[in-house]
Amino acid sequence: MIPMSDRTAGEGRYARPEREQRWVMGALPEPREHPVAVVDHYISGTRLRLRRMERETEVVYKLGQKVRRHPGRPEFVQLTNMYLSESEYAVLATLDGAPISKTRWQWHGGARSMVVDEFGGHLAGLIMAEVELQPEEPRMTAPPGAVIDVTDDDRFSGGTLAETSPAQLQALLEGLGVTGFVGPGR
Repeated sequence: MIPMSDRTAGEGRYARPEREQRWVMGALPEPREHPVAVVDHYISGTRLRLRRMERETEVVYKLGQKVRRHPGRPEFVQLTNMYLSESEYAVLATLDGAPISKTRWQWHGGARSMVVDEFGGHLAGLIMAEVELQPEEPRMTAPPGAVIDVTDDDRFSGGTLAETSPAQLQALLEGLGVTGFVGPGR
């Protein structure tokens, strides 16, 4: 029997390792396919993300938790997901939190399939690509259209972006040397 003290966040049989490499893109790449409307609700004071994903006639609701495996290395997390009913989602959506809305596209950016997120709302204009890597796999070279690799920059994680204002995002990108970003209301 496993001692109860060994059951901590990000551990156990339901948590799976995930490793992502992320880039800020200069524009939406072509060709892209299979758009999914995503609304994330990052619950304040937690590592929990409530997610609604909609594609054509299908809607999926889930509650996720991402726990950093290595402090200071945002690319490595332990992810635990739980699928919800619409009514369970509605109850949890009343909790205080910060939202992100985006359209997630499938894209074949070179040798690998990846996803591209086209952000809306307060992050409109931001486009990011990400690919899932195996734990020991070397990082990829930047895909076509990538402006900067932000894999190691936690300011580009979903929970942080959810609380980033358009002006803060503009300043962040300019500070990284990214020019030409036009956010909402600009």
